[in-house]
Amino acid sequence: MPSVFQSLPLLRQAAPRLSKQFFTCHSPRHASKGANFSRKPSLTSQWRRAALQTRRATTASFSNGLQSSSPLQSLPSASTKTPFFPSTTSKSVAYWLLFSAGSVFGIVIFGGLTRLTESGLSITEWRPLTGSIPPLSLAAWDSEFNKYRSSPEFALLNPKMTLDEFKRIYYMEWTHRLWGRFVGLSFVLPAIYFVARRRVSLPMTGKIAGIASLIGFQGVLGWWMVKSGLKDDLFAPGSHPRVSQYRLTAHLGAAVVCYTAMLWNGLAILREQRYLSDPVAAQKTFAVLRSPEMKLFRRSVAGLAVLVFATAMSGGLVAGLDAGMIYNSFPYMGEGLTPPKSELWSDFYSRQPNRSDRWWRNMLENPALVQLDHRILATTTFTSIVALMAYTRLSPTLRRVLPAACKRGMHGVVGFACLQVALGIGTLLYLVPLPLASAHQAGALALLSWVVVLGGRTWGPSRRVVRMVAERAARGKVR
Repeated sequence: MPSVFQSLPLLRQAAPRLSKQFFTCHSPRHASKGANFSRKPSLTSQWRRAALQTRRATTASFSNGLQSSSPLQSLPSASTKTPFFPSTTSKSVAYWLLFSAGSVFGIVIFGGLTRLTESGLSITEWRPLTGSIPPLSLAAWDSEFNKYRSSPEFALLNPKMTLDEFKRIYYMEWTHRLWGRFVGLSFVLPAIYFVARRRVSLPMTGKIAGIASLIGFQGVLGWWMVKSGLKDDLFAPGSHPRVSQYRLTAHLGAAVVCYTAMLWNGLAILREQRYLSDPVAAQKTFAVLRSPEMKLFRRSVAGLAVLVFATAMSGGLVAGLDAGMIYNSFPYMGEGLTPPKSELWSDFYSRQPNRSDRWWRNMLENPALVQLDHRILATTTFTSIVALMAYTRLSPTLRRVLPAACKRGMHGVVGFACLQVALGIGTLLYLVPLPLASAHQAGALALLSWVVVLGGRTWGPSRRVVRMVAERAARGKVR
Protein backbone atom coordinates (compact mmCIF):
# COMPACT_ATOMS: atom_id res chain seq x y z
CA MET A 1 0.00 0.00 0.00
CA PRO A 2 1.52 3.33 -0.94
CA SER A 3 2.41 5.67 1.91
CA VAL A 4 0.62 9.03 2.35
CA PHE A 5 4.01 10.77 2.53
CA GLN A 6 4.80 9.98 -1.11
CA SER A 7 2.91 13.14 -2.20
CA LEU A 8 4.84 15.34 0.21
CA PRO A 9 8.57 14.62 -0.06
CA LEU A 10 9.52 16.87 2.83
CA LEU A 11 7.04 15.23 5.15
CA ARG A 12 8.13 11.76 4.04
CA GLN A 13 11.77 12.52 4.79
CA ALA A 14 10.91 13.94 8.17
CA ALA A 15 8.53 11.15 9.18
CA PRO A 16 9.75 8.88 12.03
CA ARG A 17 10.67 5.24 11.29
CA LEU A 18 7.99 3.10 13.02
CA SER A 19 8.27 -0.65 13.30
CA LYS A 20 5.43 -3.08 12.77
CA GLN A 21 5.24 -3.66 16.47
CA PHE A 22 4.05 -0.06 16.87
CA PHE A 23 0.60 -1.18 15.67
CA THR A 24 0.53 -4.42 17.77
CA CYS A 25 -1.07 -4.49 21.19
CA HIS A 26 0.96 -6.39 23.81
CA SER A 27 -0.13 -7.50 27.23
CA PRO A 28 1.99 -6.25 30.11
CA ARG A 29 4.79 -8.49 31.32
CA HIS A 30 4.86 -9.48 34.95
CA ALA A 31 8.30 -9.73 36.23
CA SER A 32 9.38 -11.73 39.17
CA LYS A 33 8.68 -10.53 42.68
CA GLY A 34 10.64 -7.47 43.58
CA ALA A 35 11.27 -6.50 39.98
CA ASN A 36 10.32 -2.97 38.83
CA PHE A 37 7.27 -2.60 36.65
CA SER A 38 8.15 -0.95 33.32
CA ARG A 39 5.33 0.65 31.30
CA LYS A 40 5.73 1.54 27.62
CA PRO A 41 4.31 4.85 26.27
CA SER A 42 0.75 4.70 25.06
CA LEU A 43 -0.23 4.80 21.43
CA THR A 44 -1.55 8.37 21.75
CA SER A 45 1.65 9.77 23.25
CA GLN A 46 3.81 8.10 20.60
CA TRP A 47 1.64 9.53 17.85
CA ARG A 48 1.88 13.05 19.35
CA ARG A 49 5.65 12.77 19.58
CA ALA A 50 5.87 11.64 15.97
CA ALA A 51 3.64 14.49 14.79
CA LEU A 52 5.77 17.05 16.70
CA GLN A 53 8.96 15.72 15.12
CA THR A 54 7.34 15.85 11.70
CA ARG A 55 6.26 19.48 12.23
CA ARG A 56 9.73 20.55 13.36
CA ALA A 57 11.42 18.88 10.43
CA THR A 58 9.00 20.41 7.94
CA THR A 59 9.46 23.90 9.38
CA ALA A 60 13.23 23.59 9.29
CA SER A 61 13.24 22.39 5.69
CA PHE A 62 10.85 25.16 4.61
CA SER A 63 12.95 27.85 6.32
CA ASN A 64 16.13 26.57 4.68
CA GLY A 65 14.41 26.72 1.31
CA LEU A 66 13.36 30.33 1.87
CA GLN A 67 16.81 31.42 2.96
CA SER A 68 18.44 29.91 -0.09
CA SER A 69 15.97 30.87 -2.82
CA SER A 70 13.36 33.40 -1.69
CA PRO A 71 13.88 37.17 -2.26
CA LEU A 72 12.09 37.84 1.04
CA GLN A 73 15.36 37.33 2.87
CA SER A 74 16.38 40.86 1.87
CA LEU A 75 13.44 42.41 3.73
CA PRO A 76 14.15 43.96 7.15
CA SER A 77 13.12 42.00 10.18
CA ALA A 78 10.12 42.99 12.24
CA SER A 79 12.39 44.19 15.02
CA THR A 80 14.00 46.83 12.76
CA LYS A 81 12.52 50.28 13.50
CA THR A 82 11.81 52.64 10.62
CA PRO A 83 13.18 56.14 11.35
CA PHE A 84 10.52 58.80 11.86
CA PHE A 85 12.17 61.36 9.56
CA PRO A 86 12.80 60.32 5.94
CA SER A 87 16.14 60.90 4.28
CA THR A 88 14.65 63.26 1.67
CA THR A 89 11.85 65.81 1.67
CA SER A 90 8.79 65.43 -0.53
CA LYS A 91 8.22 67.68 -3.53
CA SER A 92 4.85 68.69 -2.10
CA VAL A 93 6.72 70.40 0.74
CA ALA A 94 8.73 72.37 -1.81
CA TYR A 95 5.61 73.58 -3.59
CA TRP A 96 4.05 74.58 -0.28
CA LEU A 97 7.17 76.57 0.67
CA LEU A 98 7.11 78.37 -2.68
CA PHE A 99 3.43 79.19 -2.19
CA SER A 100 4.23 80.59 1.25
CA ALA A 101 7.04 82.65 -0.26
CA GLY A 102 4.60 84.11 -2.78
CA SER A 103 2.22 84.99 0.04
CA VAL A 104 4.99 86.79 1.93
CA PHE A 105 5.99 88.59 -1.29
CA GLY A 106 2.43 89.87 -1.60
CA ILE A 107 2.13 91.02 2.00
CA VAL A 108 5.41 92.95 1.74
CA ILE A 109 4.08 94.86 -1.27
CA PHE A 110 0.74 95.44 0.42
CA GLY A 111 2.54 96.65 3.54
CA GLY A 112 4.29 99.23 1.40
CA LEU A 113 0.93 100.39 0.08
CA THR A 114 -0.35 100.65 3.64
CA ARG A 115 2.53 102.94 4.54
CA LEU A 116 2.25 105.03 1.36
CA THR A 117 -1.45 105.64 2.00
CA GLU A 118 -0.69 106.50 5.65
CA SER A 119 -3.03 103.78 6.84
CA GLY A 120 -0.71 101.94 9.21
CA LEU A 121 -1.62 103.97 12.31
CA SER A 122 -5.40 103.69 11.89
CA ILE A 123 -5.67 100.68 14.25
CA THR A 124 -4.30 101.72 17.62
CA GLU A 125 -4.51 98.32 19.37
CA TRP A 126 -2.96 94.93 18.86
CA ARG A 127 -5.46 92.11 19.25
CA PRO A 128 -4.09 88.96 17.60
CA LEU A 129 -7.33 86.98 17.99
CA THR A 130 -10.29 89.37 18.29
CA GLY A 131 -8.75 91.81 15.82
CA SER A 132 -9.56 89.44 12.96
CA ILE A 133 -13.14 90.75 12.88
CA PRO A 134 -13.66 94.36 11.75
CA PRO A 135 -16.26 96.64 13.36
CA LEU A 136 -19.75 95.44 12.41
CA SER A 137 -21.94 98.18 13.87
CA LEU A 138 -22.01 101.95 13.92
CA ALA A 139 -21.20 101.97 17.63
CA ALA A 140 -18.13 99.77 17.00
CA TRP A 141 -16.95 102.09 14.22
CA ASP A 142 -17.40 105.12 16.48
CA SER A 143 -15.34 103.40 19.16
CA GLU A 144 -12.47 102.71 16.74
CA PHE A 145 -12.66 106.22 15.35
CA ASN A 146 -12.48 107.72 18.84
CA LYS A 147 -9.33 105.73 19.53
CA TYR A 148 -7.78 107.08 16.34
CA ARG A 149 -8.75 110.64 17.29
CA SER A 150 -6.50 110.36 20.34
CA SER A 151 -3.43 109.56 18.16
CA PRO A 152 -0.85 112.19 17.12
CA GLU A 153 -1.49 111.47 13.44
CA PHE A 154 -5.12 112.59 13.68
CA ALA A 155 -4.28 115.70 15.68
CA LEU A 156 -1.49 116.88 13.36
CA LEU A 157 -2.46 115.54 9.93
CA ASN A 158 -6.11 114.53 9.77
CA PRO A 159 -8.10 116.73 12.19
CA LYS A 160 -10.94 117.04 9.65
CA MET A 161 -11.15 113.36 8.72
CA THR A 162 -14.67 111.93 8.49
CA LEU A 163 -15.82 108.45 9.48
CA ASP A 164 -16.02 107.31 5.85
CA GLU A 165 -12.45 108.43 5.21
CA PHE A 166 -11.36 106.65 8.37
CA LYS A 167 -12.98 103.43 7.18
CA ARG A 168 -10.86 103.45 4.03
CA ILE A 169 -7.53 103.62 5.87
CA TYR A 170 -8.83 101.27 8.56
CA TYR A 171 -9.63 98.55 6.03
CA MET A 172 -6.16 98.91 4.50
CA GLU A 173 -4.45 98.22 7.82
CA TRP A 174 -6.99 95.55 8.79
CA THR A 175 -6.39 93.70 5.51
CA HIS A 176 -2.65 93.87 6.07
CA ARG A 177 -2.97 92.36 9.53
CA LEU A 178 -5.45 89.73 8.37
CA TRP A 179 -3.04 88.75 5.61
CA GLY A 180 -0.33 88.37 8.22
CA ARG A 181 -2.54 85.97 10.19
CA PHE A 182 -3.18 84.00 7.00
CA VAL A 183 0.56 83.75 6.36
CA GLY A 184 1.08 82.34 9.84
CA LEU A 185 -1.76 79.81 9.76
CA SER A 186 -1.07 78.70 6.18
CA PHE A 187 2.48 77.97 7.22
CA VAL A 188 2.16 76.41 10.67
CA LEU A 189 -0.78 74.06 10.02
CA PRO A 190 0.63 72.48 6.81
CA ALA A 191 4.03 72.23 8.50
CA ILE A 192 2.53 70.13 11.29
CA TYR A 193 0.74 67.96 8.73
CA PHE A 194 3.84 67.33 6.62
CA VAL A 195 5.98 66.46 9.63
CA ALA A 196 3.32 64.14 11.04
CA ARG A 197 3.01 62.39 7.66
CA ARG A 198 6.78 61.88 7.54
CA ARG A 199 7.35 63.91 4.40
CA VAL A 200 10.03 66.20 5.81
CA SER A 201 13.63 65.26 6.55
CA LEU A 202 15.17 66.09 9.90
CA PRO A 203 17.37 69.00 8.67
CA MET A 204 14.43 70.54 6.79
CA THR A 205 12.22 70.18 9.87
CA GLY A 206 14.62 72.39 11.82
CA LYS A 207 14.60 74.99 9.06
CA ILE A 208 10.80 75.02 8.87
CA ALA A 209 10.61 75.47 12.65
CA GLY A 210 12.97 78.43 12.36
CA ILE A 211 10.83 80.03 9.65
CA ALA A 212 7.69 79.53 11.76
CA SER A 213 9.39 81.23 14.70
CA LEU A 214 10.41 84.11 12.44
CA ILE A 215 6.79 84.55 11.30
CA GLY A 216 5.66 84.87 14.91
CA PHE A 217 8.47 87.29 15.67
CA GLN A 218 7.48 89.31 12.61
CA GLY A 219 4.04 89.90 14.08
CA VAL A 220 5.60 91.25 17.27
CA LEU A 221 7.89 93.48 15.23
CA GLY A 222 4.92 94.84 13.31
CA TRP A 223 3.14 96.01 16.44
CA TRP A 224 6.41 97.35 17.89
CA MET A 225 6.75 99.43 14.73
CA VAL A 226 3.16 100.74 14.81
CA LYS A 227 3.51 101.60 18.48
CA SER A 228 6.34 104.02 17.67
CA GLY A 229 3.91 106.23 15.75
CA LEU A 230 1.23 106.39 18.43
CA LYS A 231 3.14 108.32 21.08
CA ASP A 232 4.55 111.83 20.93
CA ASP A 233 7.68 110.96 22.90
CA LEU A 234 8.88 108.49 20.25
CA PHE A 235 9.51 111.11 17.55
CA ALA A 236 10.86 114.64 17.49
CA PRO A 237 8.44 117.35 18.70
CA GLY A 238 6.65 119.10 15.86
CA SER A 239 7.79 116.58 13.25
CA HIS A 240 5.58 114.60 10.91
CA PRO A 241 3.92 111.70 12.82
CA ARG A 242 5.44 108.52 11.45
CA VAL A 243 6.74 105.21 12.67
CA SER A 244 10.40 104.87 13.59
CA GLN A 245 12.57 104.29 10.53
CA TYR A 246 14.63 101.84 12.60
CA ARG A 247 11.60 99.73 13.47
CA LEU A 248 10.23 99.99 9.94
CA THR A 249 13.52 98.70 8.54
CA ALA A 250 13.62 95.90 11.11
CA HIS A 251 10.07 94.89 10.15
CA LEU A 252 10.95 94.97 6.46
CA GLY A 253 14.21 93.10 7.00
CA ALA A 254 12.51 90.29 8.92
CA ALA A 255 9.93 89.93 6.14
CA VAL A 256 12.65 89.80 3.48
CA VAL A 257 14.62 87.19 5.44
CA CYS A 258 11.47 85.12 5.89
CA TYR A 259 10.68 85.33 2.18
CA THR A 260 14.23 84.44 1.19
CA ALA A 261 14.29 81.43 3.54
CA MET A 262 11.05 80.05 2.09
CA LEU A 263 12.21 80.59 -1.48
CA TRP A 264 15.67 79.14 -0.89
CA ASN A 265 14.50 75.98 0.88
CA GLY A 266 11.68 75.33 -1.58
CA LEU A 267 14.09 75.50 -4.51
CA ALA A 268 16.67 73.45 -2.60
CA ILE A 269 14.21 70.57 -2.17
CA LEU A 270 13.44 70.53 -5.89
CA ARG A 271 17.14 70.59 -6.76
CA GLU A 272 17.78 67.74 -4.33
CA GLN A 273 15.08 65.60 -5.94
CA ARG A 274 16.49 66.34 -9.38
CA TYR A 275 20.02 65.41 -8.30
CA LEU A 276 18.88 62.12 -6.76
CA SER A 277 16.90 61.18 -9.86
CA ASP A 278 20.13 61.21 -11.93
CA PRO A 279 23.09 60.84 -9.53
CA VAL A 280 25.70 60.34 -12.25
CA ALA A 281 24.84 63.62 -13.98
CA ALA A 282 24.59 65.33 -10.58
CA GLN A 283 28.14 64.31 -9.66
CA LYS A 284 29.41 65.83 -12.89
CA THR A 285 27.58 69.07 -12.05
CA PHE A 286 29.11 69.09 -8.56
CA ALA A 287 32.58 68.68 -10.02
CA VAL A 288 32.04 71.70 -12.27
CA LEU A 289 30.65 73.87 -9.47
CA ARG A 290 33.57 72.99 -7.17
CA SER A 291 36.19 73.65 -9.85
CA PRO A 292 38.76 76.42 -9.20
CA GLU A 293 37.56 78.28 -12.29
CA MET A 294 34.19 78.85 -10.60
CA LYS A 295 35.59 80.12 -7.29
CA LEU A 296 35.56 83.84 -8.12
CA PHE A 297 32.11 83.63 -9.67
CA ARG A 298 30.67 81.86 -6.60
CA ARG A 299 32.04 84.52 -4.28
CA SER A 300 30.84 87.30 -6.54
CA VAL A 301 27.27 85.98 -6.48
CA ALA A 302 27.42 85.88 -2.68
CA GLY A 303 28.62 89.47 -2.67
CA LEU A 304 25.75 90.44 -4.97
CA ALA A 305 23.24 88.91 -2.55
CA VAL A 306 24.67 91.00 0.31
CA LEU A 307 24.62 94.17 -1.81
CA VAL A 308 21.02 93.70 -2.95
CA PHE A 309 19.85 93.05 0.61
CA ALA A 310 21.74 96.07 1.98
CA THR A 311 20.29 98.30 -0.76
CA ALA A 312 16.77 97.13 0.04
CA MET A 313 17.32 97.86 3.75
CA SER A 314 18.58 101.35 2.94
CA GLY A 315 15.37 101.77 0.95
CA GLY A 316 13.50 101.02 4.16
CA LEU A 317 15.27 103.93 5.83
CA VAL A 318 14.39 106.16 2.86
CA ALA A 319 10.72 105.16 3.19
CA GLY A 320 10.70 105.66 6.95
CA LEU A 321 12.09 109.19 6.68
CA ASP A 322 10.18 110.13 3.50
CA ALA A 323 13.60 110.90 2.06
CA GLY A 324 12.29 110.35 -1.46
CA MET A 325 10.38 113.61 -1.24
CA ILE A 326 13.56 115.71 -1.44
CA TYR A 327 16.17 116.12 -4.18
CA ASN A 328 13.86 114.81 -6.88
CA SER A 329 16.44 114.83 -9.66
CA PHE A 330 19.00 112.36 -10.97
CA PRO A 331 21.96 112.04 -11.01
CA TYR A 332 22.34 115.45 -9.37
CA MET A 333 21.20 116.36 -5.87
CA GLY A 334 20.67 120.07 -6.08
CA GLU A 335 23.57 121.83 -7.75
CA GLY A 336 25.98 118.90 -7.57
CA LEU A 337 26.22 115.16 -7.33
CA THR A 338 25.92 115.44 -3.55
CA PRO A 339 24.32 118.00 -1.21
CA PRO A 340 26.56 120.43 0.67
CA LYS A 341 28.75 118.94 3.37
CA SER A 342 27.14 121.08 6.06
CA GLU A 343 23.78 119.54 5.22
CA LEU A 344 25.06 115.99 5.11
CA TRP A 345 26.86 116.18 8.48
CA SER A 346 24.59 118.48 10.43
CA ASP A 347 24.86 118.89 14.20
CA PHE A 348 21.07 119.04 14.36
CA TYR A 349 20.78 115.24 14.58
CA SER A 350 23.41 114.81 17.29
CA ARG A 351 22.23 114.14 20.85
CA GLN A 352 25.58 114.04 22.62
CA PRO A 353 27.28 117.19 23.98
CA ASN A 354 30.57 116.21 22.36
CA ARG A 355 28.89 115.41 18.99
CA SER A 356 30.36 111.91 19.01
CA ASP A 357 27.17 110.44 17.54
CA ARG A 358 26.95 112.93 14.68
CA TRP A 359 28.33 110.68 11.96
CA TRP A 360 26.09 107.64 12.49
CA ARG A 361 22.95 109.61 13.35
CA ASN A 362 23.27 111.61 10.15
CA MET A 363 23.70 108.38 8.18
CA LEU A 364 20.51 106.92 9.69
CA GLU A 365 18.36 109.95 10.49
CA ASN A 366 19.32 112.73 8.08
CA PRO A 367 17.00 112.39 5.01
CA ALA A 368 19.55 113.96 2.65
CA LEU A 369 22.36 111.62 3.64
CA VAL A 370 20.06 108.60 3.81
CA GLN A 371 18.96 109.23 0.22
CA LEU A 372 22.59 109.69 -0.86
CA ASP A 373 23.52 106.42 0.81
CA HIS A 374 20.70 104.67 -1.03
CA ARG A 375 21.87 106.13 -4.33
CA ILE A 376 25.44 105.00 -3.69
CA LEU A 377 24.38 101.48 -2.72
CA ALA A 378 22.05 101.18 -5.71
CA THR A 379 24.73 102.41 -8.12
CA THR A 380 27.29 100.05 -6.60
CA THR A 381 24.91 97.10 -6.89
CA PHE A 382 24.02 97.84 -10.50
CA THR A 383 27.67 98.36 -11.47
CA SER A 384 28.66 95.08 -9.77
CA ILE A 385 25.96 93.18 -11.63
CA VAL A 386 27.03 94.60 -14.99
CA ALA A 387 30.69 93.87 -14.19
CA LEU A 388 29.89 90.25 -13.26
CA MET A 389 27.93 89.84 -16.48
CA ALA A 390 30.90 91.17 -18.44
CA TYR A 391 33.17 88.73 -16.60
CA THR A 392 31.00 85.78 -17.68
CA ARG A 393 31.21 86.95 -21.27
CA LEU A 394 34.85 88.03 -21.52
CA SER A 395 36.61 85.35 -19.48
CA PRO A 396 37.40 82.36 -21.74
CA THR A 397 38.02 80.09 -18.76
CA LEU A 398 34.69 80.89 -17.10
CA ARG A 399 32.78 80.70 -20.36
CA ARG A 400 34.09 77.16 -20.87
CA VAL A 401 32.99 75.78 -17.49
CA LEU A 402 29.99 77.95 -16.56
CA PRO A 403 26.80 75.81 -16.66
CA ALA A 404 23.95 76.92 -18.89
CA ALA A 405 21.64 77.28 -15.86
CA CYS A 406 24.03 79.81 -14.32
CA LYS A 407 24.13 81.77 -17.57
CA ARG A 408 20.34 81.98 -17.66
CA GLY A 409 20.27 83.04 -14.02
CA MET A 410 22.80 85.79 -14.72
CA HIS A 411 20.67 87.09 -17.56
CA GLY A 412 17.67 87.27 -15.25
CA VAL A 413 19.64 89.21 -12.63
CA VAL A 414 20.81 91.75 -15.21
CA GLY A 415 17.30 92.20 -16.58
CA PHE A 416 15.71 92.84 -13.19
CA ALA A 417 18.58 95.13 -12.18
CA CYS A 418 17.94 97.34 -15.21
CA LEU A 419 14.22 97.38 -14.47
CA GLN A 420 14.83 98.25 -10.83
CA VAL A 421 17.10 101.17 -11.70
CA ALA A 422 14.47 102.56 -14.08
CA LEU A 423 11.75 102.21 -11.43
CA GLY A 424 13.90 103.87 -8.78
CA ILE A 425 14.75 106.87 -10.93
CA GLY A 426 11.14 107.22 -12.04
CA THR A 427 9.90 107.06 -8.44
CA LEU A 428 12.30 109.85 -7.48
CA LEU A 429 11.61 112.13 -10.45
CA TYR A 430 7.81 111.93 -10.10
CA LEU A 431 7.76 112.55 -6.31
CA VAL A 432 7.03 108.98 -5.21
CA PRO A 433 3.71 108.22 -6.92
CA LEU A 434 1.88 105.25 -5.47
CA PRO A 435 2.12 102.86 -8.49
CA LEU A 436 5.81 103.52 -9.15
CA ALA A 437 6.78 103.35 -5.50
CA SER A 438 4.99 100.02 -5.05
CA ALA A 439 6.54 98.65 -8.24
CA HIS A 440 9.98 99.78 -7.05
CA GLN A 441 9.54 97.83 -3.82
CA ALA A 442 8.37 94.76 -5.74
CA GLY A 443 11.36 95.13 -8.07
CA ALA A 444 13.74 94.97 -5.13
CA LEU A 445 12.25 91.64 -4.01
CA ALA A 446 12.23 90.32 -7.58
CA LEU A 447 15.90 91.20 -8.01
CA LEU A 448 16.78 89.53 -4.73
CA SER A 449 14.80 86.47 -5.82
CA TRP A 450 16.82 86.11 -8.99
CA VAL A 451 20.07 86.47 -7.08
CA VAL A 452 18.88 83.67 -4.78
CA VAL A 453 18.02 81.52 -7.81
CA LEU A 454 21.45 82.21 -9.30
CA GLY A 455 23.10 81.37 -5.99
CA GLY A 456 21.30 78.04 -5.78
CA ARG A 457 22.59 77.15 -9.22
CA THR A 458 26.12 78.33 -8.43
CA TRP A 459 26.98 77.52 -4.82
CA GLY A 460 26.14 73.84 -5.06
CA PRO A 461 24.23 71.59 -2.61
CA SER A 462 25.01 70.80 1.00
CA ARG A 463 27.36 68.04 2.08
CA ARG A 464 24.43 65.85 3.06
CA VAL A 465 23.01 65.98 -0.47
CA VAL A 466 26.44 65.29 -1.97
CA ARG A 467 26.80 62.23 0.25
CA MET A 468 23.33 60.94 -0.65
CA VAL A 469 24.00 61.38 -4.35
CA ALA A 470 27.32 59.53 -4.02
CA GLU A 471 25.64 56.62 -2.19
CA ARG A 472 22.91 56.36 -4.79
CA ALA A 473 25.42 56.48 -7.62
CA ALA A 474 27.43 53.71 -5.94
CA ARG A 475 24.35 51.51 -5.61
CA GLY A 476 23.60 52.08 -9.29
CA LYS A 477 27.07 50.86 -10.25
CA VAL A 478 26.72 47.73 -8.12
CA ARG A 479 23.48 46.81 -9.87
